Amino acid sequence: MKVAIDARLIAGTSTGDSTYWTCFLEAFTQLYPEVELICISNRSKPLGVPWLENISWLNVPAKTEQWWSMVTLPLAARKVGANLLHVQYALSPLAKNGISTVHDVSFMIEPAWFSARDQTLLKMGVELASRKAKRIVTVSETSKSEILRFFPKAKVKTRVATNACPPWIQRASPEQVSRVLDSHGIAGPHAFTVGTNWARKNMKLAVEATREAECQLVVTGKQGGELAANHVRATGYVDTDVLSALYTSATLYLAPSLHEGFGIPIVEAMRCGTPVVCGPGGAMPEVAGTAGFVMPDYDTATWAKAVRKLLNDPSKLSELSMRGTEREAEFTWSRSAQAHYEVYREVVK
Repeated sequence: MKVAIDARLIAGTSTGDSTYWTCFLEAFTQLYPEVELICISNRSKPLGVPWLENISWLNVPAKTEQWWSMVTLPLAARKVGANLLHVQYALSPLAKNGISTVHDVSFMIEPAWFSARDQTLLKMGVELASRKAKRIVTVSETSKSEILRFFPKAKVKTRVATNACPPWIQRASPEQVSRVLDSHGIAGPHAFTVGTNWARKNMKLAVEATREAECQLVVTGKQGGELAANHVRATGYVDTDVLSALYTSATLYLAPSLHEGFGIPIVEAMRCGTPVVCGPGGAMPEVAGTAGFVMPDYDTATWAKAVRKLLNDPSKLSELSMRGTEREAEFTWSRSAQAHYEVYREVVK
């Protein structure tokens, strides 16, 4: 079997999409070395990714990203004799045995979270994939049900391969935690969240709920105006070792997002032993299961009350931490790789 991969997101910036491609493909190469993977990109091969060293990397430029996706990539896959082409979202009609990964359809759940252009392109891309792809892969049962709700033509071809915690996130040692807290001026019990300016991530709720609960909030990632509050400590972007320490040190992890196709930070926090409080949107209740404190709504007072209650209940925090560790272990990239392999075998019989 020869599989062509749209490799533009491998080892990219710290996003859920890049984590998905990097981690599932690393596990795939370990489990199925007999499958020939050909990574095709309009970018140079990333350095410092050991598992990529024995995989073909084809750098094919194009004038625009859209032309590359719709024309350059599928033609390059045909030229190298690939049995199938695995992409993300938009799938070219020129693709031979195309497979598309659709992480979520939040652009259909609430179009206002996206620019008009992005919403249109995503909708057109998934509609095309629902008609032309041999299979569609998504990352949770919730996401699958939402895809089928908006794109019923995908019903018989959609398969689930869940995400997992990336291997670079690990529970930090007490010494590492102490160094990170000291360097960022963090002291005492606090909540933690991974931040972004995107409205869907709903950072304002985390800020307002912790203010009302009189709880310090530590935020890493992209900073926005809503973080300008006395009780908020914004670290900016940090490396993975520091991120692991920030997860480990937190009393609570807050996931206030309005919608997620999976929610990788939830399992990252669980791996680090941190109790999770998450919203009811998208797949977060599915991922958290009974190991997370799943909120019924996005009301600030409700969240503040929950944060206050948990901070004053060590036994509940300990229970959630233990459950979270067990829950996180249920998601592995090996299982994701196995699910992808089964999809490939369905297409290339």
